[in-house]
Amino acid sequence: MEKQESLDLFSGQGKFIKGRPIVTIFHNEQNLYTVIRIRVDETNQQYEDKEAVITGYFPKVHEQETYIFYGEFKDHPRFGTQFHANHFRKEMPQSKQGVIAYLSGEMFKGIGKKTAENIVETLGEDAISKILNQPSLLDTIPKLPPDKAKQLYDTLMEHQGLEQVMVALNQYGFGPQLSMRIYQTYKEKTLEIIQENPYQLVEDVEGIGFGRADELGYQLGISGSHPDRIKAGCLYTLENECMQTGHVYMQTEALLEQVKALLEENQRDVIDFLAISNEIIGLEKEGKIIGEEKRVYLPSLYFAEKGLVTSIKRILQQTEYQDQFPESEFLLALGDLEERLGVQYAPTQREAIQTALMSPMLILTGGPGTGKTTVIKGIVELYGELHGCSLDIKDYQKKDEPFPFLLAAPTGRAAKRMSESTGLPAVTIHRLLGFNGTEGFDRDEGSPLEGKILIVDETSMLDIWLANQLFKALPENIQVIMVGDEDQLPSVGPGQVLKDLLRSERIPTVRLTDIYRQAEGSSIIELAHEIKKGHLPADITQKQADRSFIRCTAAQISEVVEKVALNAKNKGYTAKDIQVLAPMYRGPAGIDRLNLLLQEIFNPNPDGKRKEIQFGDVKYRIGDKVLQLVNQPENNVFNGDIGEIISIIYAKENTEKQDMIYISFEGNEVEYTKQDLTQITHAYCCSVHKSQGSEFPIVILPVTRSYYRMLQRNLIYTAITRSKQSLILCGEVDALQMGVARADEMSRLTTLCEKLQENIAGKTAEIQKDQEQSKLSLEEELMTVNPMIGMENISPYDFMEKTGS
Repeated sequence: MEKQESLDLFSGQGKFIKGRPIVTIFHNEQNLYTVIRIRVDETNQQYEDKEAVITGYFPKVHEQETYIFYGEFKDHPRFGTQFHANHFRKEMPQSKQGVIAYLSGEMFKGIGKKTAENIVETLGEDAISKILNQPSLLDTIPKLPPDKAKQLYDTLMEHQGLEQVMVALNQYGFGPQLSMRIYQTYKEKTLEIIQENPYQLVEDVEGIGFGRADELGYQLGISGSHPDRIKAGCLYTLENECMQTGHVYMQTEALLEQVKALLEENQRDVIDFLAISNEIIGLEKEGKIIGEEKRVYLPSLYFAEKGLVTSIKRILQQTEYQDQFPESEFLLALGDLEERLGVQYAPTQREAIQTALMSPMLILTGGPGTGKTTVIKGIVELYGELHGCSLDIKDYQKKDEPFPFLLAAPTGRAAKRMSESTGLPAVTIHRLLGFNGTEGFDRDEGSPLEGKILIVDETSMLDIWLANQLFKALPENIQVIMVGDEDQLPSVGPGQVLKDLLRSERIPTVRLTDIYRQAEGSSIIELAHEIKKGHLPADITQKQADRSFIRCTAAQISEVVEKVALNAKNKGYTAKDIQVLAPMYRGPAGIDRLNLLLQEIFNPNPDGKRKEIQFGDVKYRIGDKVLQLVNQPENNVFNGDIGEIISIIYAKENTEKQDMIYISFEGNEVEYTKQDLTQITHAYCCSVHKSQGSEFPIVILPVTRSYYRMLQRNLIYTAITRSKQSLILCGEVDALQMGVARADEMSRLTTLCEKLQENIAGKTAEIQKDQEQSKLSLEEELMTVNPMIGMENISPYDFMEKTGS
């Protein structure tokens, strides 16, 4: 591969300011965001002050060093004029004698004046930049031992390498924050790795996609059918498809077609299918993908499915639960419980409770109002009664014994509802497993959970990764109850765990179909069950006691939402009571636009007296309703949690010298710096996916044709079932009708169901052997792929050279 000539890293950098640091005002060790004050020696800008504040991404600076910062001055509304640095470097000695003195100084152990003179005589006054760009030049220095050469280079990299890398990455078009992320990934090998294979960035650095790496590859002379380019295209396509659509694998033909389209998108070169096939085979040999028949997996997804099947098989093989209680004993205990609670369980509810107590595993599924919560309460109470277990966790804490009941859900809000309905502690699955961010999970097969019975609610939200992690952390002799609504949206991450478990028919299952909350007069529940069947009631536009439909166009959605929200506010409802749900972020009826509008209704700041912080185009105020977007396990806050801003402290008011926001998540107060605000967004309006696991007194649901791409039955069903008391639909009836009629057109590609059936169905060894013998390797499958895929409408004449008429 041809490399471009070494960059001149220390010239032509544009606007600059030079000086020595006086004080470091702020330094974030994780992302290296820094604010310092310097004494100005020189600048090519019109700036008369003797001191300046510099902001940017760089490591700790030293007061005895002189630095040159490149960027531009900007006026901050609160902090005045600041110099925003894109990159920087230490000032290096410019003269021959200065370089000799620098290299023979105390910093470079074992390099005396004579050796330093040899280096400068051989390489010139710009010896330092030459060594940093090409360390092999040290081999040309007379009488310089290899170990001393390495030590010299390592010391230079330690003190000058970051500056060099940052300047080079800036010239490649990377901003300071992304450049710092790249440097933290590769350290001193950054430029070497990028120049050898810029496509490695796609695999290793979050935030860099194939397009960005491809631009860099083109600059470095890598294009067309270069193996590194094709491999990166394959991995990017596979990962992007799985993350965007929820697939666990891709069909080989689809992968070949999409990779070819990606590689040919911005370049004129035609990429041969055979070249792509060869690199896919190479990736499999490297262990970066896994092929099985005509399917191609990311290893993490393949092994997550495989691991989950192994764990479920282990649990189902437990036999001691089947006859542990005579039926007469169960019925007697159930009768006592009904009398004590003042309820009478329906036959399917009794079946669910008995199956849960007499089986190693149960799936309990049903729509809203079918009594899932009532059954969970019954399972907990009956388990305690029949096993002689106290339901008070304090009794176990006194004895330093593990609590036998484990209750968990994918979100904090769902866990809280579970706890309120059972009276037992319930937590998020992440917290149950001890998720600690980059380190992973504390609980796994080597350090399993402690408990006798596990109940997981809202299992439709479980992706294949989290399900596998949960099940492999389960101890021996535990009973598992999975509770969920199979008609809700699938997980945001890859897989469709609940649906696949049900389809496999290998796990004891009870479906609750009778609606018990109907007696309360809930037309919302009736509507949900009609939508579940693919029907829209004829009276959908007629006002009911708990729901209504307001006809309007997409352009009128914001006005209608505003009027409904104002009306609710005037009746005493707060932002916590009202949740607007929308499927898309952009546009006049999108989440972003509606959040701005709703903030001005529920938390206005007309006189500017309420504290607020501007972050990008968004203003955050005390009292704002906000949504957490990423997991923050160290603070027990997770993606999807809704909180309220309770305090804002400006930089001038604290010793940290930066703006701080404090958010309360159900009493759990978490601190955010301004740089952390990428982790939150306003929650007055949120996506239907983010609302899963929650219920709200009032739900406002806009439905218009502008949402076409997202409108489908399970999304509308999920949104409607979030409402407890009142549902306001607004928009176009035909758009709602269209969405209800559309079942999930993007059925996810998974193999969990088939793997469960193969491993738990009890097939004969002979049949399994025949199946194994009929399977082809990925390489064999690729060789059977039609070489004309994607060319069905092309004739030989299309390849002929066109001549004039």
